[in-house]
Amino acid sequence: METQELILNYLKIHTHSSSKEIFEGLNSIVSYATVKRCLSKLLSEKQITQQGNAKNSRYALSPTFNLFYPINLDEYYSKEIDEREILTGYNFALIPETLQNIPLFTAEELILLNGLQSKFSENIAQLADFEYEKDMERLAIDLSWKSSQIEGNTYSLLETERLLKDKQTAAGKTKDEAIMLLNHKDAIDFVVANSNYFLSLNIAKIEELHSILIKELGVNRNIRTRRVGITGTNYRPLDNEFQIQEALQQTCDLINYRENIFEKALLALILLSYIQAFSDGNKRVARITANALLMANKHCPVSFRTIDTVDYKKAMLLFYEQNNLSAFKQIFVNQFKFAVENYF
Repeated sequence: METQELILNYLKIHTHSSSKEIFEGLNSIVSYATVKRCLSKLLSEKQITQQGNAKNSRYALSPTFNLFYPINLDEYYSKEIDEREILTGYNFALIPETLQNIPLFTAEELILLNGLQSKFSENIAQLADFEYEKDMERLAIDLSWKSSQIEGNTYSLLETERLLKDKQTAAGKTKDEAIMLLNHKDAIDFVVANSNYFLSLNIAKIEELHSILIKELGVNRNIRTRRVGITGTNYRPLDNEFQIQEALQQTCDLINYRENIFEKALLALILLSYIQAFSDGNKRVARITANALLMANKHCPVSFRTIDTVDYKKAMLLFYEQNNLSAFKQIFVNQFKFAVENYF
């Protein structure tokens, strides 16, 4: 276990401890200088707070600690739904308070992401227009397939390619499965054709993407007015239309306020899924909106092609139940890396 994690575990039990007490509490398995260095890093990442100065300094977990604390998913999901201690209701402080003014990525993660983005920028600068369009089409097919698969669609990647390129449906599949895939492609094409449209985000734009994604699927448009349940969890989203509207507006304000493009995309992915503003299609809207924000800002879009569907759902449910984004953030970083290295 890394020193930072040991310190966090110690502070979970012994709050407002001095650096000397933390050093001794770790049984001196690392040097005092290492403890001090790790405390400085945790402070810079806002995972802990400091009270007092110099020798009088005391450290405690910050209100945002739970966002980033690494959780073992296998251990977490070894408990049945009703055995898990969770935040059963919507956290009204999450968007306007907890997520305000805190970095979502560590310095090391930003170095990695920015380096990958630079590589993407260099790559596309060397592509002819038709080459870029070809790679974008390939990514759009992969994204349509994986995003639909996460929602239970049974089309294979090859079947999806035939459908989206040649309008050839697969035998033994339902009409709705084909429509879902075609809607994804329409939504991605809309984003590509209107990328500057998503330089800022508002509720109307989110609803517009939702309308494209649920077209001809028998799903109600616009913000829901009825309660919705989520399979696999006891988390209950908001059921008041006006509170949902307010939560969406807070999300748009938060995303527009952020300067870092990776943070914008990650916030869209987690918060639009968390709020569950529509009767169906929320995670699809989240994935397309996140990509719209990336593309509007000339960043590499993400297909999620290699993510295991179960792993994606587990990471998302962890955010619903604990407001912890450690697992989902790692998915985002890994999938961005895959996209840069395998497209364009």
